[in-house]
Amino acid sequence: MGSPLIVTIDGPAGVGKSTMAKLLARHLSIPYLDTGAMFRSVAWKLGQGSWEWDEARLKEALDGIEYSLSGVGGDSVLSLNGVPIGDEIRTEEVGMWASNVATLPVVRTFLKKAQQDLGARFSLVAEGRDMGTVIFPGAPHKFFLDASVDERAARRFHQLRAMGRPASLAELREQIARRDHQDRNRAVAPLKPADDAVVIDTTEMDKDRVFAALKDGVA
Repeated sequence: MGSPLIVTIDGPAGVGKSTMAKLLARHLSIPYLDTGAMFRSVAWKLGQGSWEWDEARLKEALDGIEYSLSGVGGDSVLSLNGVPIGDEIRTEEVGMWASNVATLPVVRTFLKKAQQDLGARFSLVAEGRDMGTVIFPGAPHKFFLDASVDERAARRFHQLRAMGRPASLAELREQIARRDHQDRNRAVAPLKPADDAVVIDTTEMDKDRVFAALKDGVA
């Protein structure tokens, strides 16, 4: 057997990475790896304020975390210590916790190894913020999706409303802008396209056009 196929899709919050990664993974008949869920689940597992712990306490807590992956495409299931990760990590609050713990080198080192271990065992469409730059720099297919803050806030607003979780559009825009600033300006692995990534601005594109561009890129 040859080496696993790795496709990376990076980009900021609310740009549609998850939807596109699931569709592309289904098209390729391989698992989808939501690395944002890994950061969110670590933040959720460790709890509020964990980003202020000392390194020894963090390392001890991280040693008790193990990830596994099963399924294909949108049916892929990421589990933490054998328990499938669910909607408990999908709140805006946990999203900000995740952005906080993502600034910690000890957490990034732990998750980098966990993600690379999964990539060594499975072909993957890996979705996140530094998949093409840091985690899988040798991946043969890399994409970076982007869109304006206003467009991403609107998409998130409609997504939450469809889920029965109405939110303030202005607050969502402020949260996304704040998250962008933190992700793009952090000292460790800042959010940016890999030099060899295909950059797709999705602001004026519907899902079908974005998916077509991704399929063309891996053809």
